[in-house]
Amino acid sequence: MLLEIKNLYFSHTKDKPLFQNLNLGFEEGKIIALAGESGCGKSTLLNLIYGLLDWESGEIIFNGTQLLGPKGNLVPGEAEMKLVAQNFDLMPYATVAENVGKFISNINLAQKRETVAELLEVVGLQEFSHVLPKYLSGGQQQRVAIARALSILPKLLVLDEPFSNLDFSRKIELRERLFRYVRQHQISLIISTHELQEIMPWLDQIVILQNGRLIQNDSPEETYKKPYNSYVARLFGEVNIFSEEEITDFQLPKFSYYPKEIKISDQGIEAELLESRFAGSHYWNKISVKGKELVMYTDGKVEGNIKVAFE
Repeated sequence: MLLEIKNLYFSHTKDKPLFQNLNLGFEEGKIIALAGESGCGKSTLLNLIYGLLDWESGEIIFNGTQLLGPKGNLVPGEAEMKLVAQNFDLMPYATVAENVGKFISNINLAQKRETVAELLEVVGLQEFSHVLPKYLSGGQQQRVAIARALSILPKLLVLDEPFSNLDFSRKIELRERLFRYVRQHQISLIISTHELQEIMPWLDQIVILQNGRLIQNDSPEETYKKPYNSYVARLFGEVNIFSEEEITDFQLPKFSYYPKEIKISDQGIEAELLESRFAGSHYWNKISVKGKELVMYTDGKVEGNIKVAFE
């Protein structure tokens, strides 16, 4: 086990603890998402792991060594980890290339230039190598910080909302290159995110937090198909949630259905069509079934009243 969290207790304020007896394990070489609503404790947990915050009790063990936090380190942080937080801490009077090469030895300058060029390609900033950070957008600065963190080939890379400042097209490019680079160099990755759906193909494990409590810790497929509760299901986007009474009334085997899991069927239940709108890759439909409003996705526009079945 690369990283173990045992009986962790942490509180921002004495009267209201955030984490109480939190237990978690992260295997080496995995890409792990830390997910949950804002305020659930994602960023705080990353800061605890990296050694920027002290905890009251419990243990954090990294690569077999018990971590001490700021109380035990003159310089906060851990040598074989890198954290890219939402403040990027770039050197303002150094170029993009100089920022990325900050932690790389100058013994072999040719090798250093080659490594910096490779990392700039990973984050899609080759043409900005001689630019100062103040002339970059927030998303570009974020990518420089990620490239700099990768430069030392850490055993564990910790990213706090790494795609939050990127537009959609850049996001697609970066995540594929980043995850491929991490796998290629056997770097373990913990990534906090609000965008589970977008990075799911690359994930090995999803850890869900709610108000500091561990709610679910499973594979992406298991988490998506069998969410522990409605809170987890909603983290994957639009979803239809059924109460216990509605589950019985509709004769359903589970409490949540994603819009694509509701299908038009001649053998289904009568449904009233309320709206049908074009949404790019699908049509977004609002229907009413037994007085309950539901969202359903279809390939084509729906017209008139229909019958639907639940997969």
